[in-house]
Amino acid sequence: MLGLLLALAVAVAHAQPGTKPAVPTTPSAPATTTAFPDSAHLTPQTTRGGVRFVFHERGAGAQARPGSRVAVRYTGFLPDGHIFDATAASGGPIRFRVGRQEVIAGWDELLPLLPAGSRVRAWIPAALAYGATGVRDPDDYTRYLIPPNTALVFELQVVSVR
Repeated sequence: MLGLLLALAVAVAHAQPGTKPAVPTTPSAPATTTAFPDSAHLTPQTTRGGVRFVFHERGAGAQARPGSRVAVRYTGFLPDGHIFDATAASGGPIRFRVGRQEVIAGWDELLPLLPAGSRVRAWIPAALAYGATGVRDPDDYTRYLIPPNTALVFELQVVSVR
C-alpha cells in the first residue's frame, strides 16, 4: 500500500478535469483526542488552505520548495483512528517531488513548511485529500478504503529534502 497515497493522488488530480472537490462534510477540528491523545495539549498551526499541524520535533535540515525531492515516512489514519496506509509496511519512505501533484494537495501545501528531520501530526481536510471521490478498495470495489469527503490524519517524518 506504500504507493496508495502517490497513485491515488495522481488519479484524483487527473480525474474529471474542471471539477472542484466537494466541501468536506467531516468536522474541520483535529481528530478526536481519544484517538490521538498525545497531540491534545498542543496548539495546531494552520496553513492557508486549512491543513492543521503540530510539530512533535522540528527538524534543522533543508526546507522543501516546489520541485524539491523529498523522502517522507508516514502513517495515515481515518478520523476514527484506523490506519489506512503506512510506509512501515514497505520498510522505506515514499519519495516524490513537492508541488507537482504527485501526492495529495494537503501534503504539497504542508511540506514546504517542514524542514528535513521534522516530525508532525497533520489534519488534512477532505478537499485537500481525496474529496468527494474517496478511495475504493481495489479488492472490493463496493467498499472504500477512504470514504468520500473524509478528512485524514497523518503522522509524517520528513527524512530528506533535495
